[in-house]
Amino acid sequence: MATAREVYERKDDVQILDVREPYEWEAGHVEGSIHLPLAQVMAGGEQGHLTSGRPVMVVCKVGNRSELAALMLQARGIEAENVEGGLEDWAREGLPIVASDGGPGQVA
Repeated sequence: MATAREVYERKDDVQILDVREPYEWEAGHVEGSIHLPLAQVMAGGEQGHLTSGRPVMVVCKVGNRSELAALMLQARGIEAENVEGGLEDWAREGLPIVASDGGPGQVA
């Protein structure tokens, strides 16, 4: 597991995969993150979305869905870690969140 702060400090070296639902993503997400709802990850839909050889940091709202997604990716041989506390911790740390329209985001 990685903390929000650790992921933010490594954001240029990792892929951030957001597994929340579309309405959550639209309200606010980490800029530059990849959006793929948990159901798609569970169905193997990450192919073509993730860059091979770059670690994946998986985030959701609080860390439950992302933990499941990280385990699934690991089972498929992908280097993946759960972001502990999810976007709620990200926001609590004062780290930037952007809405789909480019404005300031919020955790939904």
